[in-house]
Amino acid sequence: MRNAPDALMLFAAGFGTRMGALTRDRPKPLIEVGGRALLDHALDVASGAGIGRIAVNTHYKAKQIQAHLAGRDIALAHEPDEILDTGGGLRAALPLLGDGPVYTMNTDAVWRGPNPLSLLAGAWDDSRMDALLLCLPPDQAIGHTGQGDFLLDAEGRVSRGPGLVYSGAQIIRTDSLADIPDRAFSLNVVWDRMMAEGRVFGTVYPGTWCDVGHPGGIALAEAMLDAGDV
Repeated sequence: MRNAPDALMLFAAGFGTRMGALTRDRPKPLIEVGGRALLDHALDVASGAGIGRIAVNTHYKAKQIQAHLAGRDIALAHEPDEILDTGGGLRAALPLLGDGPVYTMNTDAVWRGPNPLSLLAGAWDDSRMDALLLCLPPDQAIGHTGQGDFLLDAEGRVSRGPGLVYSGAQIIRTDSLADIPDRAFSLNVVWDRMMAEGRVFGTVYPGTWCDVGHPGGIALAEAMLDAGDV
């Protein structure tokens, strides 16, 4: 571990359209798995990793998330006019996160196994990495469909292609976000630039992870958690 970050961005602004009727009256991060909101599962991960600074972005039904987090030492990065996507959302939240690399994590998944952010911290080396993505073999990615997102070479460098599934958790440098001209943009744009310079790496999560971005993921996640301690 070299200079691991101490700030985390949790993405919670989306409409959650894949959830259908479940998100008509609440934002996806407040959907419950095992009696607890997805957002709280993500915050448990952050607490377990000892993250000192946390920002959560909001847009859809933002007041509900604000009320849910009331009284906690968590900064809110509200996107009032439009959803800024992952890249634009992270850039807008940087005043709350400080300088240097940060963790980012989606809020529509749950984990069973070692703390994913601690694992990233242990593998981070800022002398050669601009981003470090936490990935899983498809058979450990419960509720996920598709052929995977990335390949790793012998040194752990990432390239695009069917293979490992991206978990939604990473460490990323934020310096280059200022170079993107669009207001709303995906972090895929940033990754592609970093990949061209050979500075995007991946590490493999040894536990299991469940995608709760769709209604069927709720029961799958609860079964995964019931199989043992997270």
